[in-house]
Amino acid sequence: MDGASLPIDPQLAVASAAVKLRLAAVSQDVWHRLIIDIPELKVDDALVSLLAASVEANVSTLLDVIEHGMALDTLDAPAAAIEYARRVAQRGIPLHALVRAYRVGHARFLQWCLDEVPQQTDDAVVARTLIGRLLELSFSYIDRLSEQMISAYQHERDRWLLTQGAVRAVRVRALLDHERVDVNRTEAALGYRLNQHHVGLIAWMPEATPIGEALTGLDRLSTVLADELNCAGRPLYVPCDEAAAWSWLPMGGHKHVAWEQLTRAVAAHGSAARVAIGDPAAGVDGFRQTHQQALRAQGVAVAARPGSQVTTFAEVGPIALLSADLEATRGWVWLVLGGLANDAESTGRLRETMRVFLAANGSYQTAAERLAIHKNTVQYRIRKAQEAVGRPTQDRRSDLELALRICHYLGSVVLRPVGK
Repeated sequence: MDGASLPIDPQLAVASAAVKLRLAAVSQDVWHRLIIDIPELKVDDALVSLLAASVEANVSTLLDVIEHGMALDTLDAPAAAIEYARRVAQRGIPLHALVRAYRVGHARFLQWCLDEVPQQTDDAVVARTLIGRLLELSFSYIDRLSEQMISAYQHERDRWLLTQGAVRAVRVRALLDHERVDVNRTEAALGYRLNQHHVGLIAWMPEATPIGEALTGLDRLSTVLADELNCAGRPLYVPCDEAAAWSWLPMGGHKHVAWEQLTRAVAAHGSAARVAIGDPAAGVDGFRQTHQQALRAQGVAVAARPGSQVTTFAEVGPIALLSADLEATRGWVWLVLGGLANDAESTGRLRETMRVFLAANGSYQTAAERLAIHKNTVQYRIRKAQEAVGRPTQDRRSDLELALRICHYLGSVVLRPVGK
């Protein structure tokens, strides 16, 4: 009967509850498998983060269905899953990647549940019954959710392709993907000159913003920044979803940017917006290069805890390259810094003092002035920092400086949790 609850199998409900106690681990495992098996989904950190939320919401809902016998024919997809399908459509990721994600995720989820069945019974007949019911419920859930995801994807894709911004995005993506393009026709279509220096920006709203307002605000911000740098023309602005946009500032023959001036302008006009910026670069190749650098800077900004409003590739270039493998970077930081990598407030003061001290070429007086503290305090902190590292600062100094810079920009994401 429509809307009727499903019969509850007590042992299956217990097994489901047991798996749910490990919800975070199950969700992380499923998410990690999707990222490995379906490279199309690894577009950028923001979308990967939304995928994690979608996975956890689906895993939790399916476990509720199994445990409580919830009716499937009236069940709506979790909000995070619908939102992820919409964002995937906006990014131009093919539908088959989204459909495959549900198949791959389902298989991984089932493995966790099947591993739990022997913990509930050693009776082969009962085990077969449990497994049969588990397969029936989970496949029915995936069928229903897949239909809703496909519908949400197709509706959003149709809407997105009708917008003028999407037309620009198609031409820009062709440039970025190194497709053969007619430069003159592309310039005419975009209203933007490619034979000049460009500064690539990626701007996004991390907080929930009403539909339409986010992109309007980001468009306005790109114009403000172009004015701030005295650009000769309008920036090229391309929404990539409803909360993020790519921009290129037309620098003409200028090769230099006043980064502090740009940062102040974002703070004054950007409200909640966050911005990642590439270095100035010339021509079609420079158009691609500065955008790729902005993407890498965005990766640092998204990973950083807490992070800053503006992140420039000029500041974080080496860190951006290293943070592509955060686990390896974290291990290296722990090795280089020793006890100085501990995620504690007092250790943080020692790290920052050491970073400034090394940047000041080992001058206690200069470091004291930059930190606005007494010279004796600097000397004390440096001594404590050396004790935490376990060796003199001159040993592997370049490694020490880089590790401290990584900690400065990425924060707790690369630090050792207290007690570990």
